[in-house]
Amino acid sequence: MSRPRLSYATLPARFGPHVDGPAIDPLTLSIGIVHFGIGAFHRSHQAVFTEDAAAVSGDRRWGILGVTGRSETVVRQLRPQDCLYGVLQKGVLPVGSARAGEAAADLRVIGSIREAVWPGRDSGRVVAAMAHPTTHIASLTITEKGYLRGSDGAIDLALPEVGLDLALIERELIRDPADVAGAATKIGEEAASHTAIGLLVRGLARRYRRGGPPLTVLACDNVVNNGAMVKRVVLSLAAAVQVEEPVRAGWLGWLEESVSYPSSMVDRITPAATDHDHAEAFALLGLEDEALVVAEPFSQWVIEDDFAGPRPAWERAGAILTADVTPFERAKLRILNATHSLLAYIGVLAGYATIADAVADDQLRAIARRILDDDILPTLQAPEGLDLARYRDEVLSRFANPALAHTTIQIAMDGSQKLPNRVLGTASDRIAAGYVPAGLAFVIAAWIRFIAAGLEPGGPSLDDPMAAQLRAAVGSPAAIESDPAGVVERVFALREVFSPRLRESGDFRAAVVAQLAEVGSVTAEIRKSNG
Repeated sequence: MSRPRLSYATLPARFGPHVDGPAIDPLTLSIGIVHFGIGAFHRSHQAVFTEDAAAVSGDRRWGILGVTGRSETVVRQLRPQDCLYGVLQKGVLPVGSARAGEAAADLRVIGSIREAVWPGRDSGRVVAAMAHPTTHIASLTITEKGYLRGSDGAIDLALPEVGLDLALIERELIRDPADVAGAATKIGEEAASHTAIGLLVRGLARRYRRGGPPLTVLACDNVVNNGAMVKRVVLSLAAAVQVEEPVRAGWLGWLEESVSYPSSMVDRITPAATDHDHAEAFALLGLEDEALVVAEPFSQWVIEDDFAGPRPAWERAGAILTADVTPFERAKLRILNATHSLLAYIGVLAGYATIADAVADDQLRAIARRILDDDILPTLQAPEGLDLARYRDEVLSRFANPALAHTTIQIAMDGSQKLPNRVLGTASDRIAAGYVPAGLAFVIAAWIRFIAAGLEPGGPSLDDPMAAQLRAAVGSPAAIESDPAGVVERVFALREVFSPRLRESGDFRAAVVAQLAEVGSVTAEIRKSNG
């Protein structure tokens, strides 16, 4: 017998202990935000802030239309539930409580997402929403690789899917505005966009042709200066359109003058929900929730206050609105994200399944702390109100949360996209200051050994858009031992990953070669001691 599923019809009038319902009646919300990348992180983070802002301000304009990636899985999870879902917040009971150290969980049902769509079928709906005058924000959590950047930071126009989307954007720009308005009623007849950026720019094109008001494009991915980054990607795609000059000039001018691209920094650990998490949520709510997300208690959002039009009162929900996100962003990327990547690679190699398992190992925790103190904290300037040493300790403590099954293999994905922002920029800064960052060389060595381990039968999977190039550069697991300098030379030759400063630093390359042996020694010792 099937169990009842979360929906408006089944939502209890009253909730039991450790369960909260939506902070605002979802039916009163209109669409004001189109969000690209409606995965678990968005649902645990920005969607929660947005609901809280609506509840405290009474402003009902900020319902979210969520756009999935290539798969419609999230749509199938959300639509039968009227786009309701739960956030299972998992932590440990504090010191001083009767059951200190035990896992504790609270569930909250969120209703700020009003619609969920899949571009493969619903691109027309997304474009129509982007053009609608009541939509004021398009936000993104599409991961680093979703921006499809070339080595120059612009969109890679050589990608076939980008070329297909370019044709759709051109079609939007050459249509008569009246035809576009009529076409918006024929959503199912519209061609599907192939990329998130292509769909975003297509929506912007229709908004421009229909004389729509200014719009804010808000990137929420872990990329340095993500506002400028997404602006570069958007404008480079927009500039490639082949339309008559008056239209092209007006279009590009509108994108510069009527669209703002604020930066933001987001932070909340959101592991994939497990069967155990679903069982725990059902025990609390009494309803099946196929769209459940799991998160830690901590949540932070820092946003550059540079909006083209109205926005939710996010600051009243706990977000920080500031003129300069950079110090917060840099601290988070270099302390939290870099350490996350380190623990992921070294954790996989040492045989640990989760980040919590890896950081609980005294030797690995000591390595992480040493790298933070020696090579990362010296590159940072603390933003107002943030103590870097305290933040370092909080990060390590959060990683150790045993209630979160954040897997090492999940964090290890997309290293070619993540490491330039998380580690390599820091290494470059240290080299410029006259230091050879041995600790950061250890991180790169762990990544290289992780790639090599994936070449062995039964080794860890390498989920990375540059997987083929990385495997070719490493060559084979045996090459790490027989020719470590050659392996490092080939890996550093990947211009998409390593900057000229790092490629040209013989001292840093030598440090990575030396750390390959150290990584092997550390992980072998841990595996032996753990049996």
